Amino acid sequence: MRTDNKNCRQWPDTAPRMAFSVLMAALLLGLGTAHAQMFRWVDSKGRVQYSDTPPTTFNQSGGAELSKQGQVVRRTQSEAERRQAAERQAEQKRIQAGQQKQAQLDRALMATYTTEAEIDLARDRALDHHTLAIKGAETRAKAVDANLAELRTRINAIERRGQPVSPNLEAQLAQATRESQDLKHTILSNRESMEKVREKYAADKARFRELSGSARQSSSAALPRS
Repeated sequence: MRTDNKNCRQWPDTAPRMAFSVLMAALLLGLGTAHAQMFRWVDSKGRVQYSDTPPTTFNQSGGAELSKQGQVVRRTQSEAERRQAAERQAEQKRIQAGQQKQAQLDRALMATYTTEAEIDLARDRALDHHTLAIKGAETRAKAVDANLAELRTRINAIERRGQPVSPNLEAQLAQATRESQDLKHTILSNRESMEKVREKYAADKARFRELSGSARQSSSAALPRS
């Protein structure tokens, strides 16, 4: 504050205040210019539209936020673009997960076998398990089928005489029929499993050969040349 020597009254120093007001006005004007913007988007008819406010469908249709100079400040993806981006990201994650799983399987394969002959031996052991299961089921099936034939003969004879079939005999027939069906299913299931075993070990053998060849090539490339 300054003092008027004549009247001995204080009056405010207006110069600094005026300078501050001018500075603030310029700052606010600059901010307003910096944030001045337009929006560009494509409407439902495929036409490019411009406005100083975004349409209500901006989040769905997507578009660009522009400065007054026409430069893109920010872009908003449409629903379709966001969906496509999410699908690409999911596909990329699926591919990466598959690559990681394959790498784990490759490490396990190379750690389990040292030669292709070992893979063949493991395959034969797995097949032997199913072969024994099939032989056991076939042996039992023969006995069950013989029992079924005998039961049906007895029931047919009773029915020809016009006599009622006892509940016990019917229960035996039903049980033998179920067991015969179960045994057939066991045989079929083991045969299918044997095919899967052959396919699995054939794939393991081919992959082992591929990895072994790659490892040999890498070792040869690493050797110094004379």
